[in-house]
Amino acid sequence: MSDASGKWGDLAPRLISGAAMALGGLLLVWLGGPWFATLAIVAGALMVWELAAMTDQGRPSEAVVLAVLAAFALAIVLFTRDPFLLPLLVLPTIVGLVRPGRPMRVDYGVYSFAIMIACYGLVAFREGYGMLWLLWLILVVVVTDIAGYFAGRIFGGPKFWPRFSPKKTWSGTAAGWIAAAIVGLIFLQVSTAGRDLIWISALLAFASQLGDIAESAIKRRSGVKDSSRLIPGHGGLMDRFDGLLGAALFMLLVAQLTPVPVVRF
Repeated sequence: MSDASGKWGDLAPRLISGAAMALGGLLLVWLGGPWFATLAIVAGALMVWELAAMTDQGRPSEAVVLAVLAAFALAIVLFTRDPFLLPLLVLPTIVGLVRPGRPMRVDYGVYSFAIMIACYGLVAFREGYGMLWLLWLILVVVVTDIAGYFAGRIFGGPKFWPRFSPKKTWSGTAAGWIAAAIVGLIFLQVSTAGRDLIWISALLAFASQLGDIAESAIKRRSGVKDSSRLIPGHGGLMDRFDGLLGAALFMLLVAQLTPVPVVRF
């Protein structure tokens, strides 16, 4: 009984807080415009705060300042839509790195920039490709995480990358790819997207898993279990949205190399 409770003990709070986040997030995705942009601004600022606090635990006030800078930069860029203001997105990264002696400089620099670019990219894609495209991306990330969670605990087996993510197994990782491909197949049946959506969904799942592993590596180097305690059963925003960050960055790269598949009923 103790083994079972240890394996599934976090399931109830994960489901409750996860459902609340999903409903609120989907509502703002559906509303789009300034509503979704505001969500991206708040989420981006909170994740920069979590990252700064993890990588430099002796300066909590500095983490708050960097979060405010992140919110400011995202708000200016997302609400003005002036392409000449895009360099502002690097503001919290530069300010966080200028202080001599900052620990984990590379971790903070790379991941803070990734947060800013991903938050901007999600809003830009919502406006450029519509709600269904973003819904597909989010569903791929969600089912990848869910399939990996249950398959990993049910089947177990060899670890995928134990150095950085000791809980992630090959069974859970592969289950995530399969689940994501199924999402792509479903959207293929109800939309005008091409068959490329299936394998792109699987690659998107892998990108989200790499985002998860990258955040796990930072937490291990920082000596913390969760990025924060904001969300019951989940830890912090980075713990929940690390996969979405990886997926968003992957799609930004895909958009530069090839036309993005259109997901439209």
